[in-house]
Amino acid sequence: MKIIFATKNAGKVKEVKLMLEELDAEVVTMTEAGIDIDVDEDGKTFEENAIKKAKEIMQASGCITLSDDSGLEIDYLNKQPGVHSARFMGENTSYDIKNQRILEMLHGVPDEKRTARFVSVIAAAFPDGRIVTTTGTIEGMIAHEAKGGNGFGYDPIFYVPQFGINTAEMDIEQKNKISHRGKALRAMKERLKEMI
Repeated sequence: MKIIFATKNAGKVKEVKLMLEELDAEVVTMTEAGIDIDVDEDGKTFEENAIKKAKEIMQASGCITLSDDSGLEIDYLNKQPGVHSARFMGENTSYDIKNQRILEMLHGVPDEKRTARFVSVIAAAFPDGRIVTTTGTIEGMIAHEAKGGNGFGYDPIFYVPQFGINTAEMDIEQKNKISHRGKALRAMKERLKEMI
């Protein structure tokens, strides 16, 4: 059985394949499945975007499709960048620039007001029309400087107080245990075991 994970993000693919390897299914990317579709993520919530992406790729492929929509919510910035996390400052802007901009926007803001979370919603679309979603979050705060060479996206500026480091300073196994996507994927893996 083939399951398509609807992303072109190499960092996400690595995490997902590692997390789902015990399923009795081959997890492939859109690229590996020969699908080149850009889904317009115009939903107002992570869940809307994840479902839309999963449904469109499932309809194009005929395979069970998983899709994730995730992002960073910063309380001081009214939960921005939120569902626009990937498109914040433009889709082709590097995360180094995006991270630097967020650090500038929070310059001088005290720790207690730097609270933030990563949110991930994973949707599974089945060829028979069933849709299932799972959600995971990790609470933390925006660091005062970018640190770490692991991870991707906003990981260098997301500080996890219980570990005393930014998520980009964690190795992939540690990050998968506590991350928003890791939590959502573990929940989805249990749902898939029941459903396939």
